[in-house]
Amino acid sequence: MYYYSLHHKSEEVSFKEAVIKGIAHDKGLYFPKKINPLSPSFFKNIKKFNDQDIAFQTITQFVGNDIPETVLRDIINDTLSFDFPLVSLSEDISVLELFHGPTMAFKDVGARFMARCLGYFAKKDKKQSNEVTVLVATSGDTGGAVANGFLGIKGVRVVILYPSNKVSAVQEKQLTTLGQNITALEVDGTFDDCQEMVKQAFLDQDIINKRHLTSANSINIARWLPQLFYFIFAYKQVEDQAKPIVFSVPSGNFGNICAGLVAHRLGLPVSHFIASVNSNDVIPDYMKTSEYKPKSSVATISNAMDVGNPSNFIRIRELFNNDFKKLSAFISSYSFSDPQTIGAMKHLYDSYKYIADPHGAVGYLGLVEYLKTSPNLQAIFLETAHPVKFLEIVENTIGEKIPLPKQIAAIIDKEKSSIFIKNYSEFKDYLINS
Repeated sequence: MYYYSLHHKSEEVSFKEAVIKGIAHDKGLYFPKKINPLSPSFFKNIKKFNDQDIAFQTITQFVGNDIPETVLRDIINDTLSFDFPLVSLSEDISVLELFHGPTMAFKDVGARFMARCLGYFAKKDKKQSNEVTVLVATSGDTGGAVANGFLGIKGVRVVILYPSNKVSAVQEKQLTTLGQNITALEVDGTFDDCQEMVKQAFLDQDIINKRHLTSANSINIARWLPQLFYFIFAYKQVEDQAKPIVFSVPSGNFGNICAGLVAHRLGLPVSHFIASVNSNDVIPDYMKTSEYKPKSSVATISNAMDVGNPSNFIRIRELFNNDFKKLSAFISSYSFSDPQTIGAMKHLYDSYKYIADPHGAVGYLGLVEYLKTSPNLQAIFLETAHPVKFLEIVENTIGEKIPLPKQIAAIIDKEKSSIFIKNYSEFKDYLINS
């Protein structure tokens, strides 16, 4: 399998090169040269396979020959060490829970898969392993998942940038309490500022001369592609597979929904995708006007989706050959405010006794909106983080206390350790001199 840059000014590379480089020399995102559909019999007989077999059969073409089959199976087995249950709320609506991993967020799978792939490559090339610095910007859950996934991986150093006072208390503890090869930089700014610093570092020759950089955001193919597993795991659990399926995906940087679209390209029977967003409404506006206009991000209670310029949307456009008519026919996108999100959280609890986090609630709202004009579907929304990660807002909304899961109880009382930076100059100085 080869990957090309979406800027089309860089050479094609292998899976290994794409993972290590993160982004191409021309600063474009990597994209698979070809996506080969799986046999229809695979989906017809999906209930016969366990999650690990499903993951292997769906990801192997993207890895190619860069990782031996036995090693890839070990990586998958280690990555998928927890469940992805589909919980039925009503006859037509279900929620896919993606928060049962070590950091209780959907990004655990991509972070763990990427970390183990990079660890394997580092073992094969000891010289390379001494040079890899993983940079990641986070609006909440990405940082914790990456930190946990890469913790203790030899030869790999991780630097996480997060916006000061714009992540939840639990999320911050997950970013700042691990130590070892993980460093958290607390940025005086927004997620967009953090993401821009990371992108600028990849262009900075002074840093490139000193550090071998790669990214652990969903721009990296090893972080992004494994998320396609979720949609196939959900399909396996659907009782009535004859009914058209629609997925509503809480969307920020648009990596998760993009992976779902790749799953569809592999042959997964999906009728429609819904990109549900908070007040950061760049994509709903695009769907109305066909013009993509990035905005400054707006802070919301669903902070992991506070993205004003979603990096992965260019991949989605590529999947549709930049044909707006085809894209807008298969994807709907709706924006919801914080009060609407709180209302959905309360409704889910009062009606179904289901406790949703703000991101899942936005996903539910998008589903409800779509079903107003498209009934009689098997409708699934994604719950991307455990509600305990947003403890105060959830408890205040439902009027109940939430017990701390063991993953959170283990870190909640640990002391925070971060380095505060104000601008790119301080970030650059840290990377070069630390």
